[in-house]
Amino acid sequence: MTRILSQCRKELAQFRRDRLSLALAFLLPLMTLIIFGFVIRLESKNIPIFIQDFDNSPLSRSYIERLFATNQFEPIHNFKFPLFNSLNKSQVEISNPQEAIDKGLAKAAVIIPPDFSRQIKSDLPINIQVLVDGTDVNNARIIKNSIQATTRFFLRDSGLQSSFDKIVAHIRLWFNPGRKESLYIVPGIYAVILWIYPSLLTAVAMVREKEKGTILQVYASNLTAEELLLGKGLAYLLIGISEAILIMVMSAIIWQLSFAVEPTPLFIGTLIFLIDSVMFGLLIGVRVNNQNSAVQAVALVGFLTALLLSGFIYPISNIPFPLSLFSAIIPARYYIEITRDAYVRGTGWAGVWFAILMLIILGVLLFNVARRILKRMQLSS
Repeated sequence: MTRILSQCRKELAQFRRDRLSLALAFLLPLMTLIIFGFVIRLESKNIPIFIQDFDNSPLSRSYIERLFATNQFEPIHNFKFPLFNSLNKSQVEISNPQEAIDKGLAKAAVIIPPDFSRQIKSDLPINIQVLVDGTDVNNARIIKNSIQATTRFFLRDSGLQSSFDKIVAHIRLWFNPGRKESLYIVPGIYAVILWIYPSLLTAVAMVREKEKGTILQVYASNLTAEELLLGKGLAYLLIGISEAILIMVMSAIIWQLSFAVEPTPLFIGTLIFLIDSVMFGLLIGVRVNNQNSAVQAVALVGFLTALLLSGFIYPISNIPFPLSLFSAIIPARYYIEITRDAYVRGTGWAGVWFAILMLIILGVLLFNVARRILKRMQLSS
């Protein structure tokens, strides 16, 4: 134990003297938190929509107002619209809905026919043409569903619906009634940040020993592979805990995040997840021979999997086979379940015990693989 603590103190002393490592440990995670927290948005808002009203009646204008009352759409009028290019500012007459979509000025167009109000008041069916830019499939689906729902609501609210639905669903949003996207996005960012930066610092520190040749002194000493890994791992675990405290405090200040349940599962899960992150960094560090390779390995294997295969942005159920099987060994996947439960769902231990168990299993696996590789290197030196 004494040798492990001595190794830990040596690593912390080297870390404090390296300003680049200090910036990597605290400045970059904070920048990542702020950029991801403000930039990533899954709910589409302010969608530009082109309206062409051939009826121009009070009823058609009321329908248009109802579309914009959803706060999802913003109008693109069928008159002069400013276009900017690299040479000058010009104004072009946009009166064709297809032209507005083709030029990328609108994501959808709604064309109201001239007999709109007369047909509705006569209790006759009326066709409204809606053109939707299908380049972004998810965005197109949102536009389509929103316009359909708004149209039904308009008819029902105006007393123009010929027959009422026999089944009416009264929908209540559970856990997040205010639809705050920060409650979903920011806890997921915790997993990305705490997986990338502690592991990156650990891998670079381990590889630096090889580049400077000081690893040979370790091989020649009576320090075992387990003691070396635990000593280095303990130092960067303490750094990772500092990073976790920093981003959680900043999230509470910037986005007013608060716990939905007693936070003990989050704290314990964070500690175990940081151990996994450090063990992953040690595994990369003992496997590669230079810092460039270490950075690339962490970025490729760590960042991409934590971002794309963890459920941070896309649901796990949407990941195609066989990548869905690979996501089962991504620690960030289980930590996201813990963070989102702590801030949103609030089920506590009953809902996250399996995620914590998986983090423990994966951490033990990473440590054993790194230990065996390092032990073989000691024997061959």
